Amino acid sequence: MKAFLIDRYGKNPGRIGEAPTPTVGAHDVLIEVHASSVNVLDSKISKGDFKLILPYSFPLILGNDLAGVVVEVGPQVTRFKPGDEVYARPPEARIGTFAQLIAVNENAVALKPANTNMAQAASLPLVALTAWQVLVETARLQKGQKVLIHAGSGGVGTVAIQLARHLGAFVATTTSTANVEWVKALGADLVIDYTQQNFENVLHDYDVVLNSLGADVLEKSLKVLKPGGHLISISGPPTAQFAKTQSLSWPLQQIMRLLSLGIRHKARKQGVSYTFVFMRANGYQLKNITALVEAGIIKPVLDRVFTFDSTAEALRYVERGRAKGKVVVMIK
Repeated sequence: MKAFLIDRYGKNPGRIGEAPTPTVGAHDVLIEVHASSVNVLDSKISKGDFKLILPYSFPLILGNDLAGVVVEVGPQVTRFKPGDEVYARPPEARIGTFAQLIAVNENAVALKPANTNMAQAASLPLVALTAWQVLVETARLQKGQKVLIHAGSGGVGTVAIQLARHLGAFVATTTSTANVEWVKALGADLVIDYTQQNFENVLHDYDVVLNSLGADVLEKSLKVLKPGGHLISISGPPTAQFAKTQSLSWPLQQIMRLLSLGIRHKARKQGVSYTFVFMRANGYQLKNITALVEAGIIKPVLDRVFTFDSTAEALRYVERGRAKGKVVVMIK
């Protein structure tokens, strides 16, 4: 089969090449990939940013999102059959959606929302699961609470705004001048134009902050939280608790404890908590997201669609950080 892969870590964007057809395990579904979306995570993986915690071997097929059709199921699969239209974020140990075929454990898969095409469906799994695991699972966001979602026009931000609004929260977000009205249309109640204002001087007494940006923004975000508030970051620094859940070695647990020591100390000083969330595959949560998409509560937001042959270009485009919503690669 054809796949987009890398032969080593570095700045080389990768290549289209031949790869073996995946082996289908007892609990796996073999999916013919129609579309995949591009995430910042793909670039970070290709550069080796996660090599300590995700020890991949080469050649490595990139890609963390898919929509497609089931063509074969393992003998112990009970939830899917050939012909089902599905979408998924594969477990991090078995990524590789920039390919014509992929085998995925059935627990990571859900039926594709009936009201989406393949490109729209492929744009959702990673960012929607991230938003769900931050806002629903970790923050337990409640009606009437206030949440700040950084980078509202990005992939995670566009979905998180819609989900937080559905949960009944007051939603603030940050974006550039060109996107202010656009993110308001997604459901943001208050938009901070970061080219004109400093969010930490405007926002106060928030219950939750979802951070996807750098260390400077992370630290400033503490200032907007009320006592008992929750700072949740998907961009780091990671914590020892995260290292434990990943079953990483004791030395790596200590490294991550040290990496997050500063922000955890500052958070405690202000009476708030800090959590690092690294999104994980979960087909059951994705099923809940399917219901929200089919009800029109969450709408996929696509910026651009690339051909499979242009995957390297799609990666470079996403790295520039200017996409409004998601970038999709059509495999079929």
